[in-house]
Order: sequence, then structure tokens, then C-alpha cells
Amino acid sequence: QVQLVESGGGLVQTGGSLRLSCTASGRTYSSYAMGWFRQAPGKDREFVAAISWSGGSVYYADFVKGRFTISRDNAKTTVYLQMNSLKPEDTAVYYCAADRSSRIVAGFNTVDYWGKGTLVTVSS
Repeated sequence: QVQLVESGGGLVQTGGSLRLSCTASGRTYSSYAMGWFRQAPGKDREFVAAISWSGGSVYYADFVKGRFTISRDNAKTTVYLQMNSLKPEDTAVYYCAADRSSRIVAGFNTVDYWGKGTLVTVSS
């Protein structure tokens, strides 16, 4: 069992930055690939970024490449999403995800555990 708690969301202007954090609890955390998804109002949840259990492999959705960076600190059982050059279309609830299969690092929604989400709002 893995519990995930996100933090760091908020209101930011276009072009600004935010760093999301996701802290996990559970003894097997370090064996999970981790990722971020987002869901905008009226839209389906979509993949944003993922990182392997070791941190050696990362994968991004095309629409965030060059702007967002995912990282993890297994000693702190925390995964981060640094978001730069934010746009109004990045407005969404951002969800942390844990995947035992690691297929999330290829962009698949093979999530075993979800956090409750944190809201990011980018004003124009």
C-alpha cells in the first residue's frame, strides 16, 4: 500500500513557475515508478511526466517538454514536478501517481495508486 499526498499548487501568472511535491508513505515506495497526471475542467485526465524507481529514466508528454522537470528523492520518499513557463492551458488539478509495473515511464496509465490532487491555476 502506498499513500500519496501532493502539495505546491496555487495561482501563478503566465510565464511563472511552481514546484509540485508528492510525498509517499509505505515501505515499498522506492520500488514504484512515479508520475504526474493532470485533469482540466471538462477534460479527461492526461499524462504529464513520469520517472523510474531509480530516477534514471524520465518521460514527458510533448506539451510539457522543455518546460517541466520531474525528479525524485527516494530518501525523502518525495517526487517533484518543477513547472516553468506556465501557460493558461496548464490550469488543471495535478495528480501524483505510483506504478509498480513502470509502464508509466512510457506514458501508459498503469497506475496503482493516486493522490488526491493539487490545483494549479495559471492566469493570463
